[in-house]
Amino acid sequence: MIYTDVLVIGSGISGLSYALKIAQQLPDARITIITKADDEESNTKYAQGGVAVVMDLKKDSFEKHIEDTLRAGDGLCKLETVEVVVREGPERIREIIEWGANFDKDTPETYDLGREGGHTENRVVHHKDVTGAEIERALLAAIDKLPNVQLFNHHYVIDLITEHHIPNESFDKYNLNCYGAYVLDMKAQVIKKMSAKITLMATGGCGHVYKNTTNPIIATGDGIGLAHRAKARISGMQFIQFHPTAFYSNKPGQLSLISEAVRGFGAKLRTKSGEPFMHKYDDREELASRDIVARAIDSEMKLRGDDYVCLDCRHLDHEKFMAHFPNIYQMCKDEGYDMFTDLVPVVPASHYLCGGIDVDLFAQSTIKNMFAVGECTNTGLHGANRLASNSLLEALVFAHRGALKTIERLKEDNFNYTNLHKIPEWDQEGMKVNEEMVLLQYLRRSLQDLMSDLVGIVRSDARLAMAKQKEEEIYRMVKEIYNFSILSPQLSELRNLVSVAFLIITQSIEQKENRGAFYNKDLDKKNEKA
Repeated sequence: MIYTDVLVIGSGISGLSYALKIAQQLPDARITIITKADDEESNTKYAQGGVAVVMDLKKDSFEKHIEDTLRAGDGLCKLETVEVVVREGPERIREIIEWGANFDKDTPETYDLGREGGHTENRVVHHKDVTGAEIERALLAAIDKLPNVQLFNHHYVIDLITEHHIPNESFDKYNLNCYGAYVLDMKAQVIKKMSAKITLMATGGCGHVYKNTTNPIIATGDGIGLAHRAKARISGMQFIQFHPTAFYSNKPGQLSLISEAVRGFGAKLRTKSGEPFMHKYDDREELASRDIVARAIDSEMKLRGDDYVCLDCRHLDHEKFMAHFPNIYQMCKDEGYDMFTDLVPVVPASHYLCGGIDVDLFAQSTIKNMFAVGECTNTGLHGANRLASNSLLEALVFAHRGALKTIERLKEDNFNYTNLHKIPEWDQEGMKVNEEMVLLQYLRRSLQDLMSDLVGIVRSDARLAMAKQKEEEIYRMVKEIYNFSILSPQLSELRNLVSVAFLIITQSIEQKENRGAFYNKDLDKKNEKA
């Protein structure tokens, strides 16, 4: 058993900045961070574009950033959340710079501010085209200096601990507490009980519920699956943002991202045969918001029967392009495409989840003492569609606010210590090692196929009905395997992916109007008749 004051699940920008704040302000508090991969492996690491933040009040304003965010969110953002994130953003950026993060500058005093789709001003601070990796590096270095923080990698959360797990405990399933988590030490193959006064979910997104995604292999919706089973409230799962320009590949799994900022820099979209097409879909053309660009690409591919469209960078200033996007250029070169002489094949891919675990303005979920920050949450910032580069900003602001509330709770010290000490060890008696891994692989592929084919960029009533039926079949098979198997990361990930698919499908069926990243072609016909 491991006892800790604060258990942080996830080692991206959300989890690390939250832990760092608490550790600095409460040096006697014990903070444990767990991650299922290596320390630095997270969605943060793969964020290319940067952080959208108002840094130049002469050219930009909070009001403009708020307006751009609300427009992208298509009427479903929470205004209070948007205002909090935008107005508190600059202070959080200054803080992360103090922790050691480096951002590109025009002069010693001014930052080189990029512009991405949906923004009316240049406001994206960045470090070349590897901003996320730079932030992750700085945070891990800062965490490493703190004696009251322990970081365990290759530890996988099996279940959140609530009253469900405490023997003979009567409880109201709508008024639960979190007491930590059961965690599989993947190297020792032992399930540990980690009890905690406060638990933070910072587990990132769920891109691998689809065949093609820009997300790393770890993005399997674990936090959402865990929270769903623990009866937390979860919403907005129908709003999956597809990044318009992932590098096209026949290989399933993670696709390389070609940042939104490349279009902001002036790159143009063309059909496979070289014709421009964005003018047909939006006056902003390549600078329209992601949902519009992704649907335009999807439409052109279906109209022409093509597997991809192309990104044209041939007309851009080569020297300036290389200063901004050296890694993207090299990735394309490694794949056989020179961005200065060739059209580069791109395709939309699952990129970002705009919904998730419902939290308040201090990152508190509907389960007491369980906080959540980052992509696994629904704060209300993104509404129906995330504005480019708002995600890292949201993570910093909500990690800060969650840390403040956690510090307040720890100082109050009003926890149910009786229940904390009654938590049993994980029991796998009578369970068997699953010797048919091929079944798990088959079910995972089947789930990804049905989500990609039936619950993708454009949906329909018939596709959603079929998806619901097929997801239920997969759920029953996974549950049967779970009931007799010793738990493995592969089985746990599959359980979480099935939960995520269920939430996306059911909330898509419940959605009665097309907004932002959600589009059901049958709703347009119904609204026309009405």
